Amino acid sequence: MSSPFGVMTLICNARSGGGGVAKALPVVTEKLRERELEYELRYTEHAGHATEIARDALRNGSRFLVAVGGDGTVHEVVNGMIEDDRAIDPGAVMGVIAAGTGSDFIKTFGIPAAPGFATAHLDGPESFTIDIGKITYMQDGRETVRYFPNIAEAGLGAACVERAGRLPRWLGPTVYFFAFWLTIAKHKAANVVVDLVDKKYEGPMNNMVVANGQFFGGGMKIAPKAAPTDGLFDIQIEHARKREAIAILPKVFKGEHVPHPDILEAKRVKVSITADRPLPIEADGEVLGETPATFELLPDAIRLKV
Repeated sequence: MSSPFGVMTLICNARSGGGGVAKALPVVTEKLRERELEYELRYTEHAGHATEIARDALRNGSRFLVAVGGDGTVHEVVNGMIEDDRAIDPGAVMGVIAAGTGSDFIKTFGIPAAPGFATAHLDGPESFTIDIGKITYMQDGRETVRYFPNIAEAGLGAACVERAGRLPRWLGPTVYFFAFWLTIAKHKAANVVVDLVDKKYEGPMNNMVVANGQFFGGGMKIAPKAAPTDGLFDIQIEHARKREAIAILPKVFKGEHVPHPDILEAKRVKVSITADRPLPIEADGEVLGETPATFELLPDAIRLKV
């Protein structure tokens, strides 16, 4: 019995999650064989390789791509599935077997975190379209475009992600918590102009969240009102004083930080930001570049296997 989407291409980041993918693969392949699902294994060898593999697979006729790794692997596969703001193959689907440090993308959809159980979601015809975010930002003095399926940030959150990348991997999902404390000590708010299309926010800002999904940072429910199928971003502009910003953090884990008088919330399909200094940009746990930046929603951009 084969999948209705044909032979799946497993795009594996063996280094993700401190080697968690390499440990999970024997279980995954055994479960796929039990279900008589055909697959091809492809291993990433460098940053951005999952994007190249995904794009090549689609152009060679594959319609079923499976990201095996963390949120960074999912991020790269999505960028391989979209070109010029459109799906390379509208009929293709993406599956996810999570085995990374954070693996937050799957939490919005209820896909199991255990790789063996996640393989059951690769069987059958069930799938639906999801929205994807597009960021236009500056990198090394050039305007650059990247797509993201989950959550992007400008400001303090992106600085925390950059700091987390320099901490020991054995910290696991708690790496983001420790990175926050190491970053907040020297953090200073920026003066920004955030264009929400029909109105603007002008003033101090610590962080801006542009959410398609609900979770980030190893399980923090940063955007409890976000839905990747509603055609809108969930945007949060946090402008609290440092002491209050610290007090907000524990509430984020349960999604209880909003509503808050120091967090401006909005639902939009587009938002742009400029600042009095370049602010770092991250998406799906990947540090990308810096402001000025524009975030746009691409509705029903790709299909997700569930």
